[in-house]
Amino acid sequence: MITVTVGSQKFPFDRLIEKVDALVQSGAIKDKVFAQIGAGTYRPKSFEYKDFVSSEELSQRLARSDIVITHGGIGIIVTALKCGKKVIAIPRLEKFGEHVDDHQIQIIKKYDKLNYIEPCYDIEDLEKSLENIKTKKYADYNNYTSGAENIIQSIREFIGD
Repeated sequence: MITVTVGSQKFPFDRLIEKVDALVQSGAIKDKVFAQIGAGTYRPKSFEYKDFVSSEELSQRLARSDIVITHGGIGIIVTALKCGKKVIAIPRLEKFGEHVDDHQIQIIKKYDKLNYIEPCYDIEDLEKSLENIKTKKYADYNNYTSGAENIIQSIREFIGD
């Protein structure tokens, strides 16, 4: 199963939902798909969706999913990785009115550099990203230590805690 989520921003991310719908209709995506489509106006024709879901429902859907396709929000990326899911992240872009700036590109680049996710910077490459994610080996997120955690550990070692 694939879960698609665009977060709870007031901005639409119709271009992602439209692309997933087209891939399902063409047969490129054969998995069952559920999407949380947010504030968008496009309504998918080929899979189940809700505008918004509770954090509890999202957790349940993530637990049943193999792949998560999402925007470049750090919260959902980390949540999906902690659940052990393979993640394809697509940045919301300012030029499409999807966000106030392009900071999601930097977030995706960071997690891509650490080899935790499959980045998709161009929505037209989503089908290729879906092919890649099925065979590519990603780093284990459970081994990740944040900069803050490293600093805390260094302080503990210094004071002998």
